[in-house]
Amino acid sequence: MSVMTTNRPVSSLFGGIAGGLVSTVVAWNEARSTRNALSRLSDRELDDIGLCRGDIDTIASHL
Repeated sequence: MSVMTTNRPVSSLFGGIAGGLVSTVVAWNEARSTRNALSRLSDRELDDIGLCRGDIDTIASHL
């Protein structure tokens, strides 16, 4: 008796590309969310956490 498998795994090439795309989008969205949240803070609130307005892009890009 033989068995025929109908469920095939996604090829590693396609999985790697899709996984890379998803992780890129997730990283972009986290940086965007962080940038927006920090931008909504006042200068005094930023100073309380040791940041200035010029630090926002740097912080968001290093997530």
